[in-house]
Amino acid sequence: MPTKQELLNNPIQHIDIKQHNVVALVDAMQQMAYSSRDLARAASIYERMLRDQECGVILCLAGSLISAGLKQIFIDLIRNHMVDAIVSTGANIVDQDFFEALGFKHWIADDLLKQGTEDATLRELMIDRIYDTLIDEEELRICDETTEKIANSLDPRPHSSREFIKAMGAYLEKEGKIPAKGGVDSMVYAAYQNDVPIFVPAFSDCSAGFGLVAHQHARQDKPKVSIDSAKDFYELTQLKIANPTTGLLMIGGGVPKNFAQDIVVAADVLGMDAPMHKYAVQITVADVRDGALSSSTLKEASSWGKVDTTYEQMVYSEATMALPLVTGYAYHKQAHAARQGRRWARLLEPVTA
Repeated sequence: MPTKQELLNNPIQHIDIKQHNVVALVDAMQQMAYSSRDLARAASIYERMLRDQECGVILCLAGSLISAGLKQIFIDLIRNHMVDAIVSTGANIVDQDFFEALGFKHWIADDLLKQGTEDATLRELMIDRIYDTLIDEEELRICDETTEKIANSLDPRPHSSREFIKAMGAYLEKEGKIPAKGGVDSMVYAAYQNDVPIFVPAFSDCSAGFGLVAHQHARQDKPKVSIDSAKDFYELTQLKIANPTTGLLMIGGGVPKNFAQDIVVAADVLGMDAPMHKYAVQITVADVRDGALSSSTLKEASSWGKVDTTYEQMVYSEATMALPLVTGYAYHKQAHAARQGRRWARLLEPVTA
């Protein structure tokens, strides 16, 4: 068996949509059938929501997307004002994006390893596997410890995940782990710079959870930091109320999808006029027949009063294949050219004198 150093020697490379003009390809797919035509329509809907000057765009992320090489796409969406808020699983934001911002990498596993026959050996070497991708567990522990440091630096009270992730961006800047000082770019830092709020409703279900467990264990009965998921829901709902016209770009399903869809209902519960999401695109490989939220169609969501059916499209495709085409199409069509950054995070900060 190779050594740990030999196994971790071929890093994942993040695809750059700026370098690949896919407009002609996606336009050609409009005249095809099956998933190709669905993808082309999804790309046109994303383009339309970006050109709609009234529309606020919410990006939803589920699944291991950063480790798979999609990080640069999300950074470019943030920096080019192609997304106004993000709802994600914790793994994407902490274990993968923030992890890379600390200077670590994800590694390509050879075909033998992805078969699973060598997983016991990988465990002995403290290497974690995500299908055909490898992560150094010892480096992940450093990520855990860093989130504990951040927790220790905050006021000992309940925080929304958005507040905690903003503190992660401030930590990267303070420690000089940013592109301007030779560091690695990240979603967390790009969002911090551009006031794009990131919500992780299940925040303890990631590397940050280990850091928070360590923080709370050390504090025992003393005041401590905790994560208030209800505050997350309320903050995201406030954004919907402030910006009634919204569109969703959803990668995968799960909690991020449901959380973002539910803000329409939450606004109604509060007695506010907040129409259904006007636009919605979901890229998924989930099977609708199991009745799960991840696979439920966007048309089904309309029965709950969450998504309008005029501009919605399901794309049944694995994200690393579909997302570069959908986002690359909108980018190279310059759909974002007239958009201004909404800087929604500022709406959620307390007003100071």
